[in-house]
Amino acid sequence: MKFNVSSSKLFAQLQAVSRVIAAKNSLQILEAVLFDLNGDVLTLTASDSETTIRTSLTVEDAQGAGKVAVGGKLLLETLKEFSEQPLTFQIDEQNFGLNITSSNGTYSFVGANGLEYPEMPVEEGNNTFSMPANVLLDAINKTIFCTTTDGDLRPVMNGIYFDLNEEKIAMVATDAHRLARYTNDSVKGSQAVSFILPKKPAQLLKQVLQKESEEVKVTFGQKNAKFEFGATVIICRQIEGRFPNYNAVIPQNNTNKVLVDRQTIVNACKRVAVFAHSGTSLLKLALSENQIKISAQDIDFSTSAEEVITCDYSGMPMAIGFKAPFLIEILSNIPSQDVVLQLADPARAGLILPSENEEGQDLLILLMPMLLND
Repeated sequence: MKFNVSSSKLFAQLQAVSRVIAAKNSLQILEAVLFDLNGDVLTLTASDSETTIRTSLTVEDAQGAGKVAVGGKLLLETLKEFSEQPLTFQIDEQNFGLNITSSNGTYSFVGANGLEYPEMPVEEGNNTFSMPANVLLDAINKTIFCTTTDGDLRPVMNGIYFDLNEEKIAMVATDAHRLARYTNDSVKGSQAVSFILPKKPAQLLKQVLQKESEEVKVTFGQKNAKFEFGATVIICRQIEGRFPNYNAVIPQNNTNKVLVDRQTIVNACKRVAVFAHSGTSLLKLALSENQIKISAQDIDFSTSAEEVITCDYSGMPMAIGFKAPFLIEILSNIPSQDVVLQLADPARAGLILPSENEEGQDLLILLMPMLLND
């Protein structure tokens, strides 16, 4: 087999698919990327056995056809050092050796029989919907940070829940301390269906969708979910299990509402959080008329800090505690100039929302409070 290809185009496609390759694989061949040449179309496939990504590009002066698996890491390291230029790939169909010829040199790789590479899973499901790539990317960005880091004990929380009905789609993530719910009424289904997308393929989509502008077709059944856009296909195994009833935990009567400039409160929280106890990371927010006093202390080292910022608040005076990294991350992921904090009392969950949402969209983030000792 032989073909010519642009170094930058191949590098971009190879970089996209290689993100799925795991550091440790059950099969050695999964450390490689599958090259499949058919006519003038080169298809690249990479997998970690649970998530598989496939994309294709057009090559020139193609001769022959076939499959070869090539080490992804070494190939990437080589290609990223090339300036834009045509490269010639020549593959020995007997021993699967691969030679790359550039304008200045030749590079040799040891490949493997591509026929031994696992086949891409076939999804038998018939649940299908489409959404713009930018909407899916936006939804993932606004929810993925709330997925749990403790996936072994709570696997259903180690992903994003897609909840589709005839009126809208909701995408939800939670780690039991915080919950992010994004809804969009421009994406609808013919019936109520749902699945849980694991964090790793969600992160993969977050990377590869940044340069996409097309519609993403989503198909899912009992086991797998498939995302198709442009020349790219991603198939992943869903997380099995029942996702928590997220609507039941969202409070409906948080009557104390605070309107505050997002960047002002983020910066203040970051400065004060430096003085919080390393074990608890507790930030105290004391609300009074049109101001918030943010404070933290570490009794072990006799350090403390407090800042007062202005806000729009006319509710009853109250103080509530939050874990600093959670609060800062939530505020940093809300895309609006002002944010609204909806609170009930120091013992019940607070809601953090953008002051304005884009038309047809709604973002809500819940954060559980921490106990204040005073």
